[in-house]
Amino acid sequence: MSERESKEAWHLDRRVPVALIAAIAFQTAGALLWAGAVSQRLSFLEQRAAREEGLLERTARVEEQALSMRGALRRIETKLDNAIAGQ
Repeated sequence: MSERESKEAWHLDRRVPVALIAAIAFQTAGALLWAGAVSQRLSFLEQRAAREEGLLERTARVEEQALSMRGALRRIETKLDNAIAGQ
């Protein structure tokens, strides 16, 4: 390819409407804004998941303690029922 042909290959022709160039520029800007918003939302969700990770562990411990308290309460109720029945 000669130097003249290579210059013509990247030449902006007057037949390309300004509206098309503007539309492509706006579309590109919109895509970049959308990608930025998605990235920000993903970052927020990752931070939220990291905070809630400890919450899951604490919830499991509280559930285990509640089960233990139910068992103790049943034993107390049984003892009270036996004490009342023995009077």
